Amino acid sequence: MRVLVISDVHANQAALEAVLEDAGKVGYDAVWCLGDTVGYGPEPDACVNRVRLLDAATVVGNHDWAVLGHMDLEDFNPEARRAVEWTREHLNAENLAWLSGLPSQPLVNGEFTLTHGSPRDPVWEYILYPSTARANFEHFATAFCLVGHTHVPALYIQQEGDSTVRVLAPVVGRPIEIRDGWRLILNPGSVGQPRDSDPRAAYAILDTAAATWEARRVPYPIEVTQAHMRAAGLPERLINRLTFGW
Repeated sequence: MRVLVISDVHANQAALEAVLEDAGKVGYDAVWCLGDTVGYGPEPDACVNRVRLLDAATVVGNHDWAVLGHMDLEDFNPEARRAVEWTREHLNAENLAWLSGLPSQPLVNGEFTLTHGSPRDPVWEYILYPSTARANFEHFATAFCLVGHTHVPALYIQQEGDSTVRVLAPVVGRPIEIRDGWRLILNPGSVGQPRDSDPRAAYAILDTAAATWEARRVPYPIEVTQAHMRAAGLPERLINRLTFGW
């Protein structure tokens, strides 16, 4: 099975459509979404509708959770807080209900655990360092765990019987073998708001039969998303950062 793995769409419709078009060229059988379908961006309803139509296996993210009123907005920076408040006013009841039904605990699909932040703290914890990854390996029982939240593509590798964790920055378009005897935490990066100094939308293709993970990037019309954000009155800093991928 070939799985399109997406995360952190953040209500960026142009980026999501570019990813779906690009992924369609290589083909996929299923979609897994690792949370934060909304937040920051100007098209929350359109993006939730699209993910729903894909019948994606989806977990909730911290921005989704905040929009639903399940998190204290004081935990967010001022720009993110304004975006959450705006999003609450621009999601229809059906899409709010869909978000509220998403699991806040890790979702297991065969050998793969799906979560937003980390298996230890599914909604909020960032896995950015080997030490954090190492602490999380004991919190999932499958061979592989897929996470989002950081907006940075990465793989954290632990070999069986070895507590050492290696970090691998995936090369775009070059499939990586996910070998027997390895346990991995894999992050596809962000569709709608990359933060690795590459403004292109990020996603991954997981091939369970070939046991490979392929990081992919695709350009999208950033200026369209930015124009929609300005029209919505969203914070200028959130608009500008899309140009630079930070």
